[in-house]
Amino acid sequence: MKKIQVHERFKEDWVQVLTHIANLFFEDSKLYETVEDPDLSVHFQYKKENNTYTTACQLEVDDKVYKSEYTIHYETEGVVREQNIRMKRALSHVLLDVLEQYTGMKQQWGILTGVRPTKLYHKLRKQGLGREKIAEVLKRDFRISDEKIALMESIVERQLVAIPDLDDIGKEISIYIGVPFCPTKCAYCTFPAYAIGHNRKKGTVASFLDGLHIEMREIGKWLKENDIKVTSIYWGGGTPTSIEAEEMDALYKTMVESFPDVENIREITVEAGRPDTITPEKLEVLKKWGIDRISVNPQSYMDETLKAIGRHHTVQETIDKFWLARKAGMYNINMDLIIGLPNEGVSELEHSLNETEKLQPESLTVHTLSFKRASEMTQNKEKYKVADRQTVMQMMQLAENWTRNNGYYPYYLYRQKNILGNLENVGYSKPGEESIYNILIMEEVQTILGIGCGASSKFVNPETGKITQYFNPKDPAQYILSFEEATQKKIAMLHDLYNVQLKQ
Repeated sequence: MKKIQVHERFKEDWVQVLTHIANLFFEDSKLYETVEDPDLSVHFQYKKENNTYTTACQLEVDDKVYKSEYTIHYETEGVVREQNIRMKRALSHVLLDVLEQYTGMKQQWGILTGVRPTKLYHKLRKQGLGREKIAEVLKRDFRISDEKIALMESIVERQLVAIPDLDDIGKEISIYIGVPFCPTKCAYCTFPAYAIGHNRKKGTVASFLDGLHIEMREIGKWLKENDIKVTSIYWGGGTPTSIEAEEMDALYKTMVESFPDVENIREITVEAGRPDTITPEKLEVLKKWGIDRISVNPQSYMDETLKAIGRHHTVQETIDKFWLARKAGMYNINMDLIIGLPNEGVSELEHSLNETEKLQPESLTVHTLSFKRASEMTQNKEKYKVADRQTVMQMMQLAENWTRNNGYYPYYLYRQKNILGNLENVGYSKPGEESIYNILIMEEVQTILGIGCGASSKFVNPETGKITQYFNPKDPAQYILSFEEATQKKIAMLHDLYNVQLKQ
């Protein structure tokens, strides 16, 4: 942690943005107007004249001074909100520059600290900018490196092939269904994931499933009555395959009976990420309902690592369950790997990639470990030795080279706070095997309706793009008590969102 003294009084949202920039270099940094014994001392200057923004920054530390200046001119004045954003960007530029000078660390994502970089690329594309002009803006306004710009370009290109009507899909919706149970909770996880054995004994599992059936029926009824088309459905959690085969069968029956035109939904995915939940009976249920896109997630092919992070399965079980799923007719399987897990470096990742090469899943998602505040790993960091920044960057490069050599292309990406090396999570797939849901949830081009425990709904206005969120309770017991109220609230929000469209 670094205590950084800033000798100017800034707006609260300016302080927040500059703190994000400082955190790219120093974990849990804080900015103060006045503080005893600051680690760093920073002076800013800034002004706006007409449509020109000028900023300067001077960093003083250990009797050394680092300086940066930045000027940018805009053709339009912009509304007050846009002017505020422009000034925050200009201040971020100079702070990033002096911190790069001081630390010797180069931030390839520049001042961009948001979760969805490719959403910015799509925004510029929709403004009519060509590839070269977009690259110029990303480099000039956001200091993004050529390497990351090229990654964004390739992802957007794949997305427009996978979903040719991406720009016009806003009047449809996709659905996320959360089943909040797992065999155990992984050390890095902050998703709703409750031990299924304990909750089954309490009767929570059965009560939750009763509520989920009702919520699906009520939501489906409204969608049918108002002729709303569903693009994709994603069963997540938790691990939806933690429940019994007959419970899964009943849920998918309700899904098919409740939602409109299910046979024409472009994609239905079931997150079967924990290999220890996959059985022949459950695979038969998936095939019965026409579901062949699943995840079987190794995370690592090192048994020591799996044990350390709380996954109660072995590497061999992952491999066995992959082939079990393949033989059962699962022809669209995703696998996840995590870069930077405890005690893993380049050689361990190389081993995991070599094992993945033997399986050739249709898609591979490469995550970079993120220290999420509520995870067991974050709360007990001293127990978990993770790779340094340079090693993590080498691992990411190894993964990029491997995917290219094995015929995989990047098709979606997202970033997280406190992610190792300030890197990213990238989804790769064989051509034509891209996950439609993953693209839609990242680019926020249509409403994602969340059903079930811990599900987040994002209502995207098809005319303006404005996003309104609604969160179902994460705790199963709380969900059981409040799902009926939450269902009616979401139906009301859907009606308000599509009311103009429905009248036309």
